Amino acid sequence: MSRPNFLFVIADDHRHSALGALGEEAVSTPTFDQLIADGTCFTQAHIMGSTSGAVCMPSRGMLMSGRGLFDTPDPLPDDVPLLPELLRENGYTTYGTGKWHNRRGSYARCFGESGKVFFGGMSDQYAMPVNDFDPAGKFPPEETYIADGYSTTVFTDEMIDFLNERGPEDDEPFFAYIAYTSPHDPRTPPPPFDAMYDPADIELPPNFLPEHPFDIGVRDIRDEVLAGYPRGEDEIKRHIADYYGMISHMDSDIGRILDTLDARGLREDTVVIYTSDHGLGVGQHGLMGKQNLYDHSMRIPLIMRGPGAPAGLRCGALLYLLDLYPTLLEMAGVPTPDSSAGHSLSALLGERTYKHRRQIFSAYQGVFGHPRGAPYQRSIKDEGHKLIQTVVDGVMTWQLFDLTADPYETVDLIDAPAQADRIDMLKQALRKRAARFNDPVR
Repeated sequence: MSRPNFLFVIADDHRHSALGALGEEAVSTPTFDQLIADGTCFTQAHIMGSTSGAVCMPSRGMLMSGRGLFDTPDPLPDDVPLLPELLRENGYTTYGTGKWHNRRGSYARCFGESGKVFFGGMSDQYAMPVNDFDPAGKFPPEETYIADGYSTTVFTDEMIDFLNERGPEDDEPFFAYIAYTSPHDPRTPPPPFDAMYDPADIELPPNFLPEHPFDIGVRDIRDEVLAGYPRGEDEIKRHIADYYGMISHMDSDIGRILDTLDARGLREDTVVIYTSDHGLGVGQHGLMGKQNLYDHSMRIPLIMRGPGAPAGLRCGALLYLLDLYPTLLEMAGVPTPDSSAGHSLSALLGERTYKHRRQIFSAYQGVFGHPRGAPYQRSIKDEGHKLIQTVVDGVMTWQLFDLTADPYETVDLIDAPAQADRIDMLKQALRKRAARFNDPVR
């Protein structure tokens, strides 16, 4: 098989369950639903966590470098071989548009062509500060300007222009990367999506709480003050309605990109990947943000369609977003650097196995390196249970959840006598995994 094209789509704040086809949330996503039907949906994809309140920075850094959380400093250093950079060095046309949220020079290393690019973390969706491409990687701040239009549509149009400009003489395969700022707040979906969901019709999730039951060290960060304390049901329903509106709008715009792919005759040769940099609470466990280790924040959507991705396959194997790094390099016939902590998904895509990682280690803290008295969280998850450790002001709190019986993580089993052996086993596994990923507090 010739080397495939890649269309890589990544969202900001899209949690794993907010896909209509999964039947877990009442959100309309016909484009995503068709992608799931036509391709492979990984239902247990995770990020490894964050060393910053801006979870998207290390998450995107891990995706691009293939390295684990504590080996991915921000900004990405020059000696880190990045995914699009490696593809570019091996004959791929690389194109990017949208949010980068890492060092500007690393963007120019990755992409030979570019549409509008946003280097910040968040912005008014109607007033997105962007830069045009600078091959030198400088992107001077004085050349930043406000994009004309709604951010999702601006970036979608840029990607469509790239696809439409592909001609028969363009025989190099491409890696086209679009990074949306949606559905990140400010949650202001454009018409008619702003009225698509009536807050009165929204059902609160089973793990909704007015407040988290104990302090996890994030109460006053920006994400958590987007709603009042205690969380009011009506206020959370309004947030969810707007969140769904942004997802449905993004779904519609991605549909326009896929229609263009079809119109250009590129579908059969292109692997489409859809994912997100992390999830989001929006009222679950009394939390609004993603600075925690519950599944609503650590799990992400991951869909692949195209050559090598079986249609209609739903795979529940435990995996990380950074596992895409060796997977796409392998598909492209490019050797994976030894520095990669990712494991290729090829055996899962080939349906030669339904297992991948035995356990998922996750971590959250607000600083890179050792937290040195600052709050931190660690967790270990296997196919049935999750153990979470939280340390705030020297006070350590443990939680245990049976994910099979309690997928919303509502019943803490840490004091159940019958779970003592399991807790000891998971604590040992947590220490081993932390050491493997160079956790400074292991």
